Amino acid sequence: MQSLVQTLARINGYIALIAGIMLLIAVIAILADVAMRAFGHPLGGTDELSGYVMAIATAWGASYALTERAHVRIELIRNKLVPAGRAWIDLLSLSALSITAIVIGWRGWGVLASTLTNDARANTALATPLAWPQTLWFMGWLWFAISAIILLASVMVFMVKRDWSAVDEAAGFKGEL
Repeated sequence: MQSLVQTLARINGYIALIAGIMLLIAVIAILADVAMRAFGHPLGGTDELSGYVMAIATAWGASYALTERAHVRIELIRNKLVPAGRAWIDLLSLSALSITAIVIGWRGWGVLASTLTNDARANTALATPLAWPQTLWFMGWLWFAISAIILLASVMVFMVKRDWSAVDEAAGFKGEL
């Protein structure tokens, strides 16, 4: 199970790298657009495309934050507990996060399905078919839900084995660097 958690973290690291590159490209495009305005020739559409990039990077980045144990949490009570108690708190928080990820994925499918049914396009000069960015956005939330379920299942196995250090390594508080 620990190798599964490590593999998941490695995959999410590559995903985060791709998301970061997408964001960097968006920044370069915005800077080029702003610079070109000085010459009266803006690129146009960078605001729309960068919005899509932000949504996609956020959706995919959530799974990276999950495996890096970077999601917001309150450690006041957890830190005062024995290892088994901390493991139960981690299980509870990961369960809540998994349910949230599943709901976001489920609701995200509703958004994408409606877009596909209506062949919706952006109400902009680019008239972007919204299914393109929304598919990548939805896939990111779906991957987040899958990652959360894999991590939750792994933590449950560690709990059954009473391997509190493995629970802490997979889902515990990472702390400041």
